[in-house]
Amino acid sequence: MNKIDLENYGLDQRIKQEASLYSNLFVARVTEQHRDLYKVVAEKGELLAEVSGKFAFDAGDNTSFPVVGDWVMIDRTEADSGHAVIHQVLSRKSLFERKAAGTGGGSQIVAANFDLVFICMSLNNDFNLRRLERYLSIAWNSMARPVVVLTKADLCDDLAARLREISAVRVGTDVVVCSSVDNRGYEQIAAYLAPGKTIVFLGSSGVGKSTIINHLIGAEVLATKGLRSDDKGRHTTTHRQLLRLPGGGVVIDTPGMRELHLDSADLSRSFDDIESLATQCRFGDCSHLGEPGCAVKAAVESGHLSEKRLENYRKLQKELGYEGLNSRQLEAEKIKKMFGSKGEMKQLMRQAKNKNKR
Repeated sequence: MNKIDLENYGLDQRIKQEASLYSNLFVARVTEQHRDLYKVVAEKGELLAEVSGKFAFDAGDNTSFPVVGDWVMIDRTEADSGHAVIHQVLSRKSLFERKAAGTGGGSQIVAANFDLVFICMSLNNDFNLRRLERYLSIAWNSMARPVVVLTKADLCDDLAARLREISAVRVGTDVVVCSSVDNRGYEQIAAYLAPGKTIVFLGSSGVGKSTIINHLIGAEVLATKGLRSDDKGRHTTTHRQLLRLPGGGVVIDTPGMRELHLDSADLSRSFDDIESLATQCRFGDCSHLGEPGCAVKAAVESGHLSEKRLENYRKLQKELGYEGLNSRQLEAEKIKKMFGSKGEMKQLMRQAKNKNKR
């Protein structure tokens, strides 16, 4: 059996160093997740795995469990000796997190350890700037760089107009326009790929994520379906999975998300224009609802800022619990969401500093 080079799956020095701390265990990457069962790739190939009883008992919540893209430590690498047992999830350099669907609350991690986030949105009836702002807010918070991928350009009557609309919300994000009809934009997408790099594809159902991935792989490995009668794509992908590309690097395909509720997000990046304007308001705690000297409302009145964009900014702030907070309170709330408290944040920073000294 040929040994698999896990560096092609993104194994780097950071992961190797952390993995070396666990004796008698082997490093592997999660490629698929099915309820309590996982498919992982290790040095001797793919095998099924499940978490140990101790792992499940010690897990604080569902965000502690492995997800597609995670690097984990397992007890075996031979598929013919039963399911591997996952004993440890290694630290994540990036993750895409949303509020879990339904009424139960809590967070759900969609994917982990990626370098780029491809936010796919079709240029036909699925086009929605407010949804894009929502995706960008979570993508910037993931610690990876987002790229907006506009699909089905052949179905767009006025591409220039759409691009003008996008330019007002993309804020420092690359935009790629593509179409599966004439393979437009696929060379631009391929330029982002590189050995060891991981790209996660996100977007609504039927926007063409699987079609792009099939093209990159050079084979119909993912099922695709045509358009519905209302010109929207059909939902095809049913679970998250990580796939290796022939030229190097890997991609993570995700199902279309019917609900994308925010649990944490980086509005300071996705709404940089509004937050920059807010620093020019006369009052530091300006709510932008009618106070004198409000630079944000002045920008709306002059046509430099869309009223709908401001409304969505407020909506997302409210969803995150940030509405009505001044800059100091806002910073404290962000730290609380990320670390639990300012003290815990400082402790983690000290631990990281000491680890780097070793």
